[in-house]
Amino acid sequence: MPTPEKDPQAPEYPLAEKHADQLRTPSGKSFGEISLEGVLQGRVEMADLRVTSQALEWQAQIAERAGRRQLAENFRRAAELVDVPEERILQIYEALRPGRSSSDALFALAEELEKDYQASRCARLLREAAEAYARRPISSDQHR
Repeated sequence: MPTPEKDPQAPEYPLAEKHADQLRTPSGKSFGEISLEGVLQGRVEMADLRVTSQALEWQAQIAERAGRRQLAENFRRAAELVDVPEERILQIYEALRPGRSSSDALFALAEELEKDYQASRCARLLREAAEAYARRPISSDQHR
């Protein structure tokens, strides 16, 4: 994935200010096309205001270069979730709360994320949670 072109003397962040010419909306509009006037005239829709996986990957690369590996990983997991329906993300979030799901249910969610959305990083996180929940009395397995 390409990185935003950078002047070695200029800060990279925030992308919206420093690299607006390279950012695109999910529908392909340039970042510069997003304006109140565009919204009022119906040229900009809600879908145009969503973040793209490319922008999140760029954020991850910036974080990585700054030595913030965990932040970079968080951006990459977020990039995997861009195409997952919001309702499903909220269901997964709820399932991750202690006592809400069995470890088997979390493993099944991990399989779904990997198979249906190619979200391998997120699936790995769910599997880690399932294993931790199975070891500790925080899953619904222990609350029966």
